[in-house]
This record gives sequence, C-alpha cells and structure tokens, in this order.
Amino acid sequence: MSCISPEWCLYSNNPAFLRNDLHEMCTIPQDWALRTTNAASTWVEQQFLVHTGSRPLVDPPPELDIHTMLSCRQLAVRMAEAYQHPIKLDIDIIRYNEALAKHESGMNDAQEDALLMKFLPAKRIVLNTPSVVVDSGFRIILWYIADALSPWVQNDMYTTTLSMGDLFKKSITARKGSIWRIHESNFRPAKMLGLTPGCINIAPCWFQQGHECYGPPSNNPDDVFKPKVSATLKGKRSLSMIMAMQRPALLASAALRVMHPELYWASVATHLELGRWSADQGLRDMHRLLTHWASVYTSASIMCNCQLPDH
Repeated sequence: MSCISPEWCLYSNNPAFLRNDLHEMCTIPQDWALRTTNAASTWVEQQFLVHTGSRPLVDPPPELDIHTMLSCRQLAVRMAEAYQHPIKLDIDIIRYNEALAKHESGMNDAQEDALLMKFLPAKRIVLNTPSVVVDSGFRIILWYIADALSPWVQNDMYTTTLSMGDLFKKSITARKGSIWRIHESNFRPAKMLGLTPGCINIAPCWFQQGHECYGPPSNNPDDVFKPKVSATLKGKRSLSMIMAMQRPALLASAALRVMHPELYWASVATHLELGRWSADQGLRDMHRLLTHWASVYTSASIMCNCQLPDH
C-alpha cells in the first residue's frame, strides 16, 4: 500500500496545490495575529513542496519564535510523509457524499447500516504511519498525520483545555436526537487529571442560525441577521483563551493551507472582510477578538467546507 502509483504521481503534480489566486487580494494588517499565521502557513507549504518534490529549501520567517518554527517544520515533514504514502479505497467519495442525508447526525443506526451496505468496506485497514486515504478517483478522503504536533503545541493545547473545564462540562448532552459531536455516548472520562470531556464552539464571528442572508451583511442596524461573537467568547476570559490557543490555531491553519489552499485563501479573505465590517459597525468586541484570532477558521469556512465532497 505504500507504493506510489503513476496515477497518484500525476495527481500529486496537480496545480491545485499552487493555485493561490485569492492571495493577491488579501492584505493582512501588520498588527493582526493572522499575519503571523499566514507567514507560517506559507513556509509550511514551501517545506511540504521541498519534501514532496524538488523545490529548494526556504528559510523560516523571522517573526516565528524557535518553538513555533520547529513545530511548523515537524508538521510539514509529517504531511509530506503522509502524502507520499497514499492508501487507495475502492469507493467514490462523490457518490458517498450524495448518499448522505442533508443534515447527517451520525446517530441514526438505520442510516449508518444502510450506508455500510451500500458502500461495503473492502477490508479493515490499520493506519500506523502518516498516510492519506484516497478514493477510486484519487481524491483525498483523509489525512492521517501521526506525530504532527510538537511537544510545545501539545502543551499549549493541554494548558488551554484545563482552563475551559466548565464550558466543556456544560456542552455534553444525553438528549435523544442531538448531534453526535456533543452526545455523551461519544465521550469517556479523561485519563489525565484536570481534563474535562466536551465539545464547544469557539469563534470570534458566529452566525445566527435560522436566518438566511445572501450577500454581505446589511449596514442597516434594524436588520435581524447579524454575525455575532459566539457565546463561548463573550465571557471575561475570552481574550486570554484566544491568546493561549494562538500556536495550535496557527498549526491548524498551516495544515489547511496544504490540504485545501482554495478554502484557506477564501477563509483569509472572509476573516479580513469581517474585520472591516465589524470596525465599520462599531462592534468593538468582535473586531478586537478578530485581530487576535490566529486561525483562518470561522463558522463561515466550516459551513462552506461541510458542503464540499473534500470535507
């Protein structure tokens, strides 16, 4: 399975990895955390291309501290290893995506059984090395990037998670019909002292559900629909949580730059437009959080990605 087929070699040379048409439209302010994220993401992409092709080595950006630089290098190496170890499945992910319900909960046993019957797994595969799982058309379904996070990033994540115990505890539900992400059946007690199982939404811009808005948000203050800061970030510790998450957020964004460059640049453009809009609207809390938000991910990019077969 580790042998790279000629078809995969052709696919790996696809210019999609280098299509960054939107980047010329994105000018990130000097004092935004996103600027450092973009510099790091660019370097991770360059290092990835070094290890998967014949690109020359590039020096790291001077604004990265030593731990962040080493973390970026480790991520790029592991992603390159994964990309050079494709595992092909006899499944068409486009057809599979079309067979899913519009709002798949993951908690409907009959639906899960029907999907398994229609798309029978060929065999059980154990992933023990960095790999990409691809479908019959060589579309990437899954990146398995073992050992992608450096000890410093893992420590950042552990420390930040400890401070969110109350939020995690409140997020779990046993309610029938709830989505699988927050259902108690998918969680188990933490083995590490102080950690609380849970799943929360954190975003400097969260969209009100149940409303439709086509085009940019209106400047009319009487309009019902408005992007808002997520409830999780409306507390007193919001800025400290964002600051503590900056390095893990940077790494996640850098991974997206390699995996899905078009979504990466669309997310950067959305982030910048939200910053401009929130400043024009006098939404100081949202604008302040956006300037410190190091991730390209917003609720908009997540919802967009959920509509794509690549997801």
